[in-house]
Amino acid sequence: MSAKRTQYRFSFGPWNIDEGADPFGPPVRKPVALGRKIKALKKIGFDGMQFHDDDAVPDLDEKSPAQITRAARKLRKVLDGEGIVAEFTAPRLWFAPETVDGAYSSPNAKHRRYAIERSKKAIDIGNELGTSKLVLWFAREGTYIRESKNAREAILHLRDAMDALLDYDPNIRLLVEPKPNEPVDSALISTAGHALGLCYLLKDSDRAGILIESAHSILAGLDPSDDMAYALAHEKLWSVHLNDQGNLKFDQDKAFGAYNLRRAFNQVRVLEEAGYGQNDEWIGFDIKAMRTQKDVMPTKHLANSLATFNDLVRKVRSLDRKTEAKLIATRDYEELEQFTLCHLMGKRYR
Repeated sequence: MSAKRTQYRFSFGPWNIDEGADPFGPPVRKPVALGRKIKALKKIGFDGMQFHDDDAVPDLDEKSPAQITRAARKLRKVLDGEGIVAEFTAPRLWFAPETVDGAYSSPNAKHRRYAIERSKKAIDIGNELGTSKLVLWFAREGTYIRESKNAREAILHLRDAMDALLDYDPNIRLLVEPKPNEPVDSALISTAGHALGLCYLLKDSDRAGILIESAHSILAGLDPSDDMAYALAHEKLWSVHLNDQGNLKFDQDKAFGAYNLRRAFNQVRVLEEAGYGQNDEWIGFDIKAMRTQKDVMPTKHLANSLATFNDLVRKVRSLDRKTEAKLIATRDYEELEQFTLCHLMGKRYR
């Protein structure tokens, strides 16, 4: 357990103040301008924002390098003026016509080149915003029909693309964000283990790590705290997206701890005990307001998730470790479970 207590920093993305659209229906809230979202950050206790490349520079593919640079620098001034830091950038590689059949893993070499060049633009934007972290969510890196791709070759295409990005910028760090489903049926990089294995395929694996999202682990039938612990053991947990998930449903992005508070407690405990956050790691949230929430600019889900995280940090730090150790030593696991539940409920333990 880390002897030093972490002063956590928190971030979210513009997409987390959303219009309430889902795959089965239209938006139910009015769009909110990026500037207003940035101004809301500090008010609810956040210091950083996550960016897709086209969150920072809209219509990216239609702009020249000089136009991209000017737009990114303009945004940097806004962030600096509000005291906000960009945690990372991420190339949005799942909306372009060239990426319908995958981006880095597309069977079409021209489309693979597009994905790499688009990602280089995201790196350039990140440099202008002051971040060296590039998150790679492999949204369409998989198949809808297994026979459409040679999976081994597709994995090697992912490796080659990541090597090309590392070669492009010697300071960049790549964070792979695994997910088992959506939008493709069969994802190539579906779990933390897959993501770490891919990192070790790279020529410079020291500059590749992973981002764990709570819901993505749950969708794979796994416990997020175990995935986080596994990545921490490799010293490759470089960011998290905390949220919650009602088991094997669509990706719900529920407020952190809203569905399973004990599961949330164990995530916070793993991070706290490992000293996560003491080496430029952030606590990121990837959550959306309930679709039926009618606020014009909903931020309660973000403020509530932050409050839950901080409350659980206090629960971790106030845990009676001697009693816990005694119960573990005597293998009284039924009592250990009751002890844990009493602690979470604020009840006096017998």
